[in-house]
Amino acid sequence: MHIFDGHNDTLTHIHRPDRGQGRTFFIESELGHIDLPRAIRGGLVGGIFAIFTPPPPDSPERDPQYGLTLTSDGYEVLPRSEIDHTYSVAFTDAVLETLKQIEYEAEGSVRWIRSYPEIEECLRDGKMALVLGFEGAEAIREDLSNLEHYYRQGLRVLGPVWSRPNRFAEGTRFQFPGTPNTGAGLSPAGKELIRECNRLGILIDMAHLNEPGFWDVAQISDAPLVVSHADAHTLCPSARNLTDAQIDAIGKSGGLIGINFEPRNTRPDGRHDPATPLTWIVKHIAYIADRIGIDHVALGSDFDGAGMPQDLSDAGKLPNLVTALEASGFDPISIAKVASANWLRLFKETWK
Repeated sequence: MHIFDGHNDTLTHIHRPDRGQGRTFFIESELGHIDLPRAIRGGLVGGIFAIFTPPPPDSPERDPQYGLTLTSDGYEVLPRSEIDHTYSVAFTDAVLETLKQIEYEAEGSVRWIRSYPEIEECLRDGKMALVLGFEGAEAIREDLSNLEHYYRQGLRVLGPVWSRPNRFAEGTRFQFPGTPNTGAGLSPAGKELIRECNRLGILIDMAHLNEPGFWDVAQISDAPLVVSHADAHTLCPSARNLTDAQIDAIGKSGGLIGINFEPRNTRPDGRHDPATPLTWIVKHIAYIADRIGIDHVALGSDFDGAGMPQDLSDAGKLPNLVTALEASGFDPISIAKVASANWLRLFKETWK
């Protein structure tokens, strides 16, 4: 079974010495979630590999527990600070050099994708397809003068914002229970960013975008609405998850939702419990498929960016999810759509 993952942070994880600890993409490791040997074992043929700019090294926000408060029924996290543009550009360009090095060292087994026919070639030739995404547009100038520069380098998916503000939009908070309906919508520059992404054929990823921003994108964009890694708010009321109205709008646009594997976003109690069964991921897939159709739901693991359930502790265990889908009554055609075909269809229809 071919699997395409709509979101991971593996490039950023490997690049950062405080996270990757010197691991390489080509040797199997107990660190992180994706490397080439585990990807091959799990049937992972490609994915959207995101560059995420972390807080500066001297920032207290580098601590994953920064601002976390446990409440009687969940948790809340202090809002994150805006990231300096110059710092983000330097970090992004450094990660791009890491990506170039990975492709060079792969000697043909990994390909940095810039067009849909290249994905087809990878599938035919047994190569792994890496699609470049930015998780947060902090590296993009407010006047958008360097957006096409990154497009020419291979940027094909752009999330305007992570869960912090920038000059384009505001992100959702990390909170459970919580609502995505917080803060302001897109700024004027954010609205221009959406139009320019449409012109270039860059997919707009609304994961982490707050609900007012979501509706601005839905009104402005002429492309299918995409959320690379999120779940259904009705099943798990995390502020990161999508309301029924948002899910309906994505389906109506011909868009796609990649299901996030993180237990905090799948469990109805919002707990991070590694023992969380994969049936909760399956429930979110089924909920969205029943609501807007099987063609509009896929996978968006958040590997190397979040905690995983133990039965999906790395990419090598992806067949466990296929087995869970089979056990829940999904037929082979539906599983193939969720596993990879829906993402591939979307790329074919929207990339220019």
